Amino acid sequence: MQFEVWAPQAGRSTLHSAGAVHAMERDPERPGWWTVEAEASDGTRYGFAVDDGPVRPDPRSRRQPDGPDGLSAVVDHGRYAWRAEWSGRGLPGAVLYELHVGTYTPEGTLDAAAARLAHLTQLGVTHVQLMPLCPFPGTHGWGYEGVSLWAVHEPYGGPEALKRFVDAAHELGLGVVLDVVHNHLGPSGNYLPVFGPYFTERHHTPWGAAVNLDAPGSDEVRAYFLGSALAWLRDYRLDGLRLDAVHALKDTRALHFLEELSTAVDALADDVGRPLFLVAESDLNDPRLVTPRAHGGLGVHAQWNDDFHHTLHTTLTGESQGYYEDFARAGLPGLAKTLTGGYFHDGTYSSFRERRHGRPLDRTSVSAHRLLGYTQTHDQVGNRAQGDRLAATLSPGLLACAAALVLTGPFTPMLFMGEEWAASTPWQFFTDHTDPELADAVRRGRRREFAAHGWAEEDVPDPQDPATRDRSCLDWSEPAREPHGRMLAWYRTLIALRRTLPDLSDPDLSDVKVAFDEEARWFGFRRGDVRVALNLGASPAAIPVGVPHARVLASWDPVSAPGADGVLTLGGESCVVLTVP
Repeated sequence: MQFEVWAPQAGRSTLHSAGAVHAMERDPERPGWWTVEAEASDGTRYGFAVDDGPVRPDPRSRRQPDGPDGLSAVVDHGRYAWRAEWSGRGLPGAVLYELHVGTYTPEGTLDAAAARLAHLTQLGVTHVQLMPLCPFPGTHGWGYEGVSLWAVHEPYGGPEALKRFVDAAHELGLGVVLDVVHNHLGPSGNYLPVFGPYFTERHHTPWGAAVNLDAPGSDEVRAYFLGSALAWLRDYRLDGLRLDAVHALKDTRALHFLEELSTAVDALADDVGRPLFLVAESDLNDPRLVTPRAHGGLGVHAQWNDDFHHTLHTTLTGESQGYYEDFARAGLPGLAKTLTGGYFHDGTYSSFRERRHGRPLDRTSVSAHRLLGYTQTHDQVGNRAQGDRLAATLSPGLLACAAALVLTGPFTPMLFMGEEWAASTPWQFFTDHTDPELADAVRRGRRREFAAHGWAEEDVPDPQDPATRDRSCLDWSEPAREPHGRMLAWYRTLIALRRTLPDLSDPDLSDVKVAFDEEARWFGFRRGDVRVALNLGASPAAIPVGVPHARVLASWDPVSAPGADGVLTLGGESCVVLTVP
């Protein structure tokens, strides 16, 4: 087979495979590329050396059997016999479920996670969103410091296990989305700088030198990330990708990398004959991100909407520290603004940033499904000092209200694993760095970060302690016990309503109507014939729903339908979904 590597500054490149060393030759058609023919088959170990330096893994490695620092292995994707006939599942009408393979089950493998997929079909979600799978040091970690962007973390089961997982999901009618990280790699096991200018000092990010998307050599670097993204969708039959922190992709070229990526993904969707989509994480509040390319946008299909999360979180918890300050000050009007306008900061002043931020979203041209709404994510739980979920501090009634807002609201809903039964297990920040200095630096940095917010060192979990990961694993006995069982039934009910009522899948953001009473702590909204009323206060509230004798579709606590005056009496910390009779 042909082996190849891009090493534009190298004077000599060699392939090391099966105990032999093969001199590589420059490719006359592709500047900077080196190639050689050598015997190999599925599983053959190999690596490359540049200018007689150490043997390093292939930057485009499909498998790292011994981790990021070991040799690469050849993967023959044609060996796997796919079982599922799958025509795809697009983003409109979706309900996503964010899942971390390493803590979804105690075993922490893709096969163990696949064995629990029936739970998700019974819940009613449409897509599983897997947190990053690329190889990283050790066994357990979040996955955001991965390397080898074509490979699957070996402790999770490697490439074959991911194919089995996708097959099992597709057989159950579930789409699969993968979280990919293009804004940084490593640092441990990141050998890309050995081969070429994959990073540039022209720009800097919180992780150091930026990925080289616009400096000399960036054509091949962009092709590297594009090729990785398309390989996940093609070779593993994934349905979409979640793009981590795209605001950290520094690109000054006329054709932005995200536009190039969305173009390539749409072309691949046409080639394979099934829908494919991209969901970006961005804190820019720039609607051009999700605006179609034909209308001057970047063509990304959707984005996480942290503004909705922040307004909902502060409304429920009263927290106001850090970036929550603006949202907490806004109160229920802020929640109403994001529910009807998409962004909270749409050109308004951000006290956290000390400047104006964002731009307005055109509700008449941007479909509501292009924004994802959620109450919890891996970030919003795991980046708290103790990884505490909302269930640790909120009453079941308020958790039910939060679920009602997300699952009957206009945005594409996303759940974080365990949320559906109000899991009592935390989800904490954990690592398994094999470099002692890096491990200690991460530990000290984590404690220093939270010390600034008043946390004692001993109260911040040690990321390197295996018990931190173990505490973060879901307890699968909980759904069969109360109060978890009741919450799970509530989530199932709401998702079923979203699936069966056309008004709840209507993508027209301009058709969402909101009413609230800050003092009485009630909040309501209308979507077509559906009315949703929430009482966030402790005392019963009289809520004018505007429809006499509206029919109750679902309620957290028993409630009587509104009378002839259209006024609903709703108990404290409760919610109800109604429809026109």
